Parts: sequence; C-alpha cells; structure tokens
Amino acid sequence: MKLAKVIGTVVATQKIETVRNLKILMIQPLDEQLKNSGGPVAAIDTVQAGTGDLVYYTLSREASLALPQPFAPVDAAITGIVDQVNVEDRGIAGKDAIFEKD
Repeated sequence: MKLAKVIGTVVATQKIETVRNLKILMIQPLDEQLKNSGGPVAAIDTVQAGTGDLVYYTLSREASLALPQPFAPVDAAITGIVDQVNVEDRGIAGKDAIFEKD
C-alpha cells in the first residue's frame, strides 16, 4: 500500500475502451511522515476520491486488477480513501535491546 494526496484531475478527450468510463486523477505520492515522495502520478480512480483526499494506491499489474476490466493498460490505480493515519516510530533497536542480558 502506498499513500498519496489527490492534487487534481486529468481530462482526456480520447481513451481506450477499457478505461473509457473511469476518472483519472493526479496524485502526489507521500512517505510515512506524509511528506512528498517523488513526482506526481496519474492514476485511475476506483473509489470516487476527490481533490485533497488522502488515498492509497497500487502500481503495475495490481493496478489493473482493481479495475472492472483486469487487462486494462494502466500503471496506477487508487484503491481506497484513508480516514486516519497512525505512525509509531520507535527507531531501530540496538542488539542490547533485542538480546537482553541476564
């Protein structure tokens, strides 16, 4: 699962038949701290997300499996809208914490 924020919509005057009735959104990938991570991506919307929504998405073959026609040539698909994010960062434990000494 990858997180992103919807930053806009894409208008396409021509689409192939397998994605003709599907909306395309521009998403900005985010890291675990909800900061930008890489450049924007165009993704097929399968959950009726809107601009400003926090979403999760899939890439590659998994993206096409989220669509009504599983052989559609897409690279990214939005598969859910995020309600809440909880991040717990304990850092990397040292070997002393892992292997307690008696």
